[in-house]
Amino acid sequence: MTTVAVLADPPREGLVLPMIAERTPLSAADAADLYAAALADVLGAIEASGGDLLVNYRPEESIPDEHATGENTEDAEAEIRAVAERGLEAPDEARYEVQVGETFAGRAGNTATHLFEEEEVASVAIVPGSAAFLTRTAVDSAAMKLRGSEVVLGPGDGGDLYYAGFKREIDFADAYRPPAVETITGRALVADSEVDFLPMAPTIETPSGLASAVALCRARSRAGRIVPARTAARIEEFGLALEAREGRRELVRE
Repeated sequence: MTTVAVLADPPREGLVLPMIAERTPLSAADAADLYAAALADVLGAIEASGGDLLVNYRPEESIPDEHATGENTEDAEAEIRAVAERGLEAPDEARYEVQVGETFAGRAGNTATHLFEEEEVASVAIVPGSAAFLTRTAVDSAAMKLRGSEVVLGPGDGGDLYYAGFKREIDFADAYRPPAVETITGRALVADSEVDFLPMAPTIETPSGLASAVALCRARSRAGRIVPARTAARIEEFGLALEAREGRRELVRE
């Protein structure tokens, strides 16, 4: 069984999806709502899979001052648990632990190291809270691939990663330097690890990733296929669509 750690931030305006608020028609409040929906979908997909869910949340004391509440050191955990209530069938049975580290790569590395060295797990996966299109099937497929390969990566838009699974540690220092899929592949090969890949799927971390997610959600919804339910609902609520304008594809609100 793979321990799947979701690196989750409290869904606060300006803290989550800052590029989405700056470079798309969505406001900071909209971006926070969208992130919360995606995080709920991610948690639900992992709960439904054969993986062991770990909600690895960012504690209040590690959040930049401009996004801190300044009221209660447990506020961040409470906000993450509120999202989990929406996404999980059994939120009280989920495991919650704080993140440690200054960067995403640092937090991912610290989590993986702790799980390997202190808990002696067989395999670890790191998933961002923005990986809305992660499915139960993908989590289980990655677990199968990890039986034969030491590293399994799920590439997203622009070289991002929506899933990174490991059977052994790599050098995580700056490992998510763009394009993360290439950087981590290089680190894995240096460590004499075989690398395998999942099919591409968008995250909503960047404008291009959100554009891909919007187009895919709308197409799959029209075709009656499975979509990340909460993320798709927010996309519809916001009236997001992808349009061709002067030879470019632009994200718009209808």
